[in-house]
Amino acid sequence: MKRWLAVVAAVTTGLSLVTASATAAPKAPVVTRAALDPALVAGRGANVEFAEQEAENAATTGIAIGPDRTAYTLAGEASGRKAVKLTPGQYVEFTLPSAANAITVRYSLPDAPNGGGITSPLDVAVNGKRTATMTLTSQYAWLYNQYPFTNDPNAELLHPDWWVTECSCVPAATTPAPAFPKPFRPSHFYDEQRLKLDRTYRAGDTIRLTAGNAPWTVIDLIDTQRVAGPHVEHLAMNVQWFGADPTGRRESADAFDTAIAFARLTGLKVYIPPGTYQVNRHILVDNVTIVGAGSWHTIIKGHQVTLPKPLPDKSIHTGVGFYGKYINDGGSRNVHLNGFTIEGDVRERIDDDQVNGIGGALSDSSIEGLYIHRTKVGIWLDGPMTNLTIRGNVIADQIGDGVNFHTGVTNSLVAGNFIRNTGDDGLAMWSDKTADAGNTFDHNTIQTPVLANGIALYGGTDNTISNNLVADPVREGSAIQLGSRFGAEAFTGHVWVTGNTTVRAGTYELNWNIGLGALWIYALEKSIDADIQVAGNSFLDNTYNALMLVSEFGVRDLYSITNVHFKDLRVDGTGTSVLSARSAGSATFENVDARNVGAVGVNNCGSFHFPATGSEFSVVDQGGNDGGWLAPWLLPNTITCDDRPPVVPPPAPAAW
Repeated sequence: MKRWLAVVAAVTTGLSLVTASATAAPKAPVVTRAALDPALVAGRGANVEFAEQEAENAATTGIAIGPDRTAYTLAGEASGRKAVKLTPGQYVEFTLPSAANAITVRYSLPDAPNGGGITSPLDVAVNGKRTATMTLTSQYAWLYNQYPFTNDPNAELLHPDWWVTECSCVPAATTPAPAFPKPFRPSHFYDEQRLKLDRTYRAGDTIRLTAGNAPWTVIDLIDTQRVAGPHVEHLAMNVQWFGADPTGRRESADAFDTAIAFARLTGLKVYIPPGTYQVNRHILVDNVTIVGAGSWHTIIKGHQVTLPKPLPDKSIHTGVGFYGKYINDGGSRNVHLNGFTIEGDVRERIDDDQVNGIGGALSDSSIEGLYIHRTKVGIWLDGPMTNLTIRGNVIADQIGDGVNFHTGVTNSLVAGNFIRNTGDDGLAMWSDKTADAGNTFDHNTIQTPVLANGIALYGGTDNTISNNLVADPVREGSAIQLGSRFGAEAFTGHVWVTGNTTVRAGTYELNWNIGLGALWIYALEKSIDADIQVAGNSFLDNTYNALMLVSEFGVRDLYSITNVHFKDLRVDGTGTSVLSARSAGSATFENVDARNVGAVGVNNCGSFHFPATGSEFSVVDQGGNDGGWLAPWLLPNTITCDDRPPVVPPPAPAAW
């Protein structure tokens, strides 16, 4: 309980570490990727068009918060686990590293006392001259309580019959009943907004963000970029010809439907010119190409609408989204979506609601150059379906996942996407009833998933996770998880996890009350024995372990993890061990180099029976494992089990 009170205090105070004066000396720009020197993550993640600058590296009259990796804190959910907290009139000032005419600001504001959010202005000045005022809002932030969460900060426990770590009890079965502070488990603090500036400014110009009348405003970072002019598609069905309103005052869904119908008849594309279009329901897409003027120019924005009665899929709301036909209706094919924004209005998590940016089944299709914001899930596909490419999109501020391949998605590619602030897995393949197979997640950047994992595979066959950059998962998840759970089909064939970089990963698992690894292999419902190749990855600044293999305690004698091969890895900093083995099974290690290790190199608990013959998990040394972490006395199965070892924060990662 004392720990929880400290967490609540941290949210309130912002973990202030440095106070600033009334004025701040200008600072040279510090461009980062995932809050690190870009050289440390070169070749990993998405090739984005913007330059990221963290607020804590900029000039400010505010207060620096962090670093802190504790869940339920403002710093803990910030990029790099640091940010800047402003009171009214205080500012943070960035220097442009290159020419820019557009900015994205990631920020947090307080919630309203009874939930629902507030708004507050943020003045934007360039070179000392105010050029715009952004209206920030916390209406899409602030979730509370137990899964699936609530917007009410004053709510009682949603599940008093669940185990609650804060009291180490089941409240409904405890006398006297424990009391919990309110709000209980606040999270999902951040949102982002885009702003086109009045013109293009040069490198060296300064952008000052000055807080308005909210009690506090936290600025996490700014992305700056030079946005090209609008794309024009001349030979296409223009939605405005059919009555679409680019001012956003009138509903345009019917006009979109009509333009799509004519495009299908003529074989032409659909073009959505610059503007903001109001669309408050799904747009059904099949055998059509829809092109916008670019995601900064064409914005399709909708309200969440309460349905008069639940749909057969149990949805009680609808909202803006582009949906292929579901597989029971034949699925959709030859759909190509490019160059626009989908701006949703989702403020609560209702898992049955179909209020995703893109949904349905889309075979032989592509989704490119979109900005998907404030929907439930950015892209949730329900198969079986095949041959989909998702490339070069930005997905931000989701209540649920960024992208999920659900049920029998095959031979599909997710590449070059930037995903930030999801409320569940950033990227996931969920082999529910039918295996996802032959898919690749490549060169994506995933930052600050508030819950769960950066990238997760739940079962499947011959899938690949390659060259991604995953940073700052916040709670109850890892940068990368391979999990036999959620009713998924078994892992079969191969799994390739190659060339990825994880940063500040491995979170506190609330239910187990332990730290997780940056890579988490989890045998909950089946043994995992597919050929798993984990090669060429870098695990940087791990909060706990770099690698973790686990079987749930209750099934530890039923399921094991075998046939896992670790090769050519670099581990730079662990709060505890390089490897935590909490399962029966085995794994091989070759050329795994580690430094700045906070505990014994291998924390080997096996399946917790502790036989005299050694752990039920065997570590096979295939040579070249440098750094002293894999000492001979640990091999092959020395029991070194420390269920909750002390955490030694590692130094910042550096060039190898």
